[in-house]
Amino acid sequence: MECFHHVLERFAFSVEKMKKTNLVDTANLFCDVYGLEPGQSQAGHHHAVGDKLYYVVSGRGTIRVDAEERSVAPGDLVCAPAGSEHAVRNPGPERLALLVVMAPKPG
Repeated sequence: MECFHHVLERFAFSVEKMKKTNLVDTANLFCDVYGLEPGQSQAGHHHAVGDKLYYVVSGRGTIRVDAEERSVAPGDLVCAPAGSEHAVRNPGPERLALLVVMAPKPG
């Protein structure tokens, strides 16, 4: 397993859909980077196990946790606790880059 990563070099984007790139995957957690082009989103979903953290690296977007939706910008951190419905949207006009960590990992 690679222990050191330069996160900014690992972001990728796709015109078809949100792009997920895995950085770390252990028995206990995963850490990905998500790249969303303007207009792309991650549909609302939930995990019975595992809290998910979204850290905004660049761009602006909206993140919803249950009924609360907020605009997010670089430096913002959002926690979606296990069982909560959460979703991400990039209304544009710029790309949205997120660092995402989830633990414990859903099984």
